[in-house]
Amino acid sequence: MKRPASVPAMAGGLPVPAAPGVAANAAPGAAAPPAAAPLVAMLSAAHPPEDVRVVGKEGAALAAAGWRVVHICPGEAAEAQAWGVSLAPYRRRRGWRGRVLGLPALVRRARRSGAAVIHASEPDSWLAAILAARLPGGGRGARVVLDVHEHYPSRLDERLPPALRPVARAAIRLCCRRMAAAADAVVVAKDGLDADFRAPARTVAVRNYAEAAALEPRRHGPGPVTLLHLGALGRSRGSHEMLDALALCPAGTRLRLVGRFTDGGEDAFLDRARLLELSDQVERHGWRPRAEALALAASADIGLVLFQPGVENHRLALPHKLFDCMLAGLPVIVPDFATEVAAVVRDAGCGLAVNTADPGAIAAAVAELSDPGRREALGRAGRDAALGRFGWAAEAARLVGLYRRLAPLPRAG
Repeated sequence: MKRPASVPAMAGGLPVPAAPGVAANAAPGAAAPPAAAPLVAMLSAAHPPEDVRVVGKEGAALAAAGWRVVHICPGEAAEAQAWGVSLAPYRRRRGWRGRVLGLPALVRRARRSGAAVIHASEPDSWLAAILAARLPGGGRGARVVLDVHEHYPSRLDERLPPALRPVARAAIRLCCRRMAAAADAVVVAKDGLDADFRAPARTVAVRNYAEAAALEPRRHGPGPVTLLHLGALGRSRGSHEMLDALALCPAGTRLRLVGRFTDGGEDAFLDRARLLELSDQVERHGWRPRAEALALAASADIGLVLFQPGVENHRLALPHKLFDCMLAGLPVIVPDFATEVAAVVRDAGCGLAVNTADPGAIAAAVAELSDPGRREALGRAGRDAALGRFGWAAEAARLVGLYRRLAPLPRAG
């Protein structure tokens, strides 16, 4: 995490960029926008300070275009800056209890920010943004943007008996539509999410496509392959299936994990690896900053996206890990039921879509990709697509266009 050279200015007790609008990786000599540039508060109830989409993509795009941007988010770190965005972490209790009890404080932080636009990234932060902007007092008059990352009506499906799921979905969908009606714009991270909000005139698609990175892609050669999984890991993301598939692969095949278990299943995973006598074939690197994660990816051979069926968010998924593997020049193995992911892989010609609930199908796909020449061709096709058709630049331009309507920048001079 890069810290600013000077202490950020404070607005309502929150830091705002000392050099507003200049991203951390901006070209030397890039001019800062006027100090009167509107402030955008990226509001999070769960996303970490340096979240890839919220800060590394959206916040960075707005900062580079000229807005001042601050990310108000949970975290233990000190105030800092990343990608031209000021980070304002706050402490709260863990879990859902902490999110619920922390909602009034989140409203107060949003109101105190003095932001022209409050850009909220989860349902509870949507509510906080609407209350901060619409209640009398500080924050009144701010525009509100709801950033939709997931299919929220189905989030409770796994916790409810089948008979109650339609009722829960209908209730959540009604809440989504009510909040969309109170907001100024809705931004969706992938196709298929807009129907729950019924605000077509105010909905903008800003998809989770690939952000270019300075990276030498993989040059594939002969020998045993290394399978790669990036990002959050757990049972529903195929942790046990990847071990069972690894057990079916040729001797010498390795599994590289770059990320964290998010479901408390790490001990069960390690127990299963020991049971299958695979412990020596599994590399665990933990969470790494994006540049380090990409470097680890570019020395692997095959990327894995092993979402398991039965979860609506998995069917509609469009994860960063897919595009990071493509940028690194890796062919990918993905779920055949995941509409968005399978379409990207099919259109780019960069991998294989299989039944990810079947370890045998995963192992067969690994065997199909054993030829280094084929991996090289698929990896090159994926990288070209990630830098072109599925690149972030067009999505960033769409987000910037929305903000030019919501909070116009002052004219130069």
